[in-house]
Amino acid sequence: MSTLVAYFSRAGQNYGNGGVIDLPKGNTEILAEAIAADLGADLFKIDTVEPYPVDYFACTDVAKRELRDKARPAIKGPLPSLDGVDAIVLGYPNWWGTVPMAVKTFLDSYDLTGVTIAPLCTNEGSGLGGSVGDLKRSYPSANVVSGLSIRGTDSARSTSQAVAWARRSI
Repeated sequence: MSTLVAYFSRAGQNYGNGGVIDLPKGNTEILAEAIAADLGADLFKIDTVEPYPVDYFACTDVAKRELRDKARPAIKGPLPSLDGVDAIVLGYPNWWGTVPMAVKTFLDSYDLTGVTIAPLCTNEGSGLGGSVGDLKRSYPSANVVSGLSIRGTDSARSTSQAVAWARRSI
């Protein structure tokens, strides 16, 4: 089985520990890198052409507007081929109760028929939100499995938990 670890992550100003903190590396990125290294999987960072605002609150405003408008922000390429890929470990932060719209841009680029998607969601207490159900509704030809929620501020010390979950999920 061939696996791709695809993730969206945001360094800089994030919410954590009850307020805005500055992260040198995004929480989801930390987990995605550990999983890809353990599985020997290809790693793809979903990155938007137009950067999100550095300011945390301005970024959440943009994310809310994208969700409301069902936007599909352009992402940087080239996109990886899914030829021979049976599973995607999909990492993302919980933005307004679901996946960031850039993640949907990525997924919309493929025929996901028969591909297993294992959702990995970082958050600061909102868990997976409705992201797993949203993924199942949006990509019914894929096999979306139970996701894993990890508090973002716990990411660095939760890599072994994420790796064990990924091994079981794909």
